[in-house]
Amino acid sequence: MTGFSFDNCLRNAALEQNGFTAPKARKTGTTICGVVYDGGVVLGADTRATSGSTVFEKDCMKIHYIAPNIMCCGAGTAADTEMTTMNIASQLELHRLSTGRQSRVNTSLTMLKRMLFKYQGHISAALVLGGVDIHGPHLYTVYPHGSTDSLPYVTMGSGSLAAMAIFEQGYKDGLTQQEAMELVSDAITAGIFNDLGSGGSVTLCVITKDKTEIHRPYKNDNERLYRRPAGYDFKKGTTVRIMRAHRKEIGACGFRAGSKGLTLYAGAVPFSR
Repeated sequence: MTGFSFDNCLRNAALEQNGFTAPKARKTGTTICGVVYDGGVVLGADTRATSGSTVFEKDCMKIHYIAPNIMCCGAGTAADTEMTTMNIASQLELHRLSTGRQSRVNTSLTMLKRMLFKYQGHISAALVLGGVDIHGPHLYTVYPHGSTDSLPYVTMGSGSLAAMAIFEQGYKDGLTQQEAMELVSDAITAGIFNDLGSGGSVTLCVITKDKTEIHRPYKNDNERLYRRPAGYDFKKGTTVRIMRAHRKEIGACGFRAGSKGLTLYAGAVPFSR
């Protein structure tokens, strides 16, 4: 049978009649972007991870390793973006060991979009993929349903419109590496200041045919200036009590994203980017 199926609509209506409340989509917040310049690619991201309106992480690493010459920025659910990129990175490592040659950016793109399309958008991972191989620099966007774009500059996330405004105004052909870095930095900063789901500092990744460099932080124009004169004095055990309260109320596990990746911990609210 082909065409649309509305079986789930009948199922959901029956569940609601029995008192079940369907979960609502959680607001995500992130600004990620990238630009191609003469000789390479510059990727950028903010560092704020949120759960609804709550800031859960101020120093989240959103630029993920795919291969030595390929990196990927992730927006959406933190665990989904982390595990998706780890999965593809593992497969590419095995491919390099088998073939003895450098990974192609187009290969990683095909693997990513096939995986996301297979799950029909249920994996909340919106990606900006960039890298340099024997065919030169490449830059792609990968949407949660598996569709892709290839453009000289791209943005994703809830702060993407603010970032795109900077690209539309400042992009030109023949950018140098420094000009590209400043343009991406300005685009991420625009997202940080104009989108409540984006914040923290600017992280940049510069990929050339010879190396990949992470600049973290590259810029921090949104640093908190006010500090309470008396300081903050929390009694020993405060964090434990908070965690117990979360565990009792929610009874779930989640991930915490930091500079060293995701850490599984009990009693947390899953958060998004």
